[in-house]
Amino acid sequence: MQSSPPQESQWSPAVPTQRSPRDLAGPWHSEAACRRDEAGLFFAPSQEPTAARLSREQAAKSVCARCPVLLECREHALLQPEPYGVWGGLTAAERRVVLSRRRRREATGPGGRAADISRIA
Repeated sequence: MQSSPPQESQWSPAVPTQRSPRDLAGPWHSEAACRRDEAGLFFAPSQEPTAARLSREQAAKSVCARCPVLLECREHALLQPEPYGVWGGLTAAERRVVLSRRRRREATGPGGRAADISRIA
């Protein structure tokens, strides 16, 4: 993906936490569908009206939906974290939700209870 603010694709709460074999083979972004499409879809212009933003984000998510490196892009945006644009089919707001859920899962132990940190030290 490009260094400007990205756009979103279809919402998917399932986010991989491990690297795929593709990550080890070379730069995933060289295969990204957004490299062949208009970069303007993936990042908001200044003072963009809400209706225009929603339309643009949906168009960007459509590009992401057919991208062969969607999961790699999404994980990159979650690990960085990328503060702007659509990355891996998720908007910045959607990525914040995914990260929040991921942190809650990591903070709870088996059975949904909070992990006992005192026993870890």
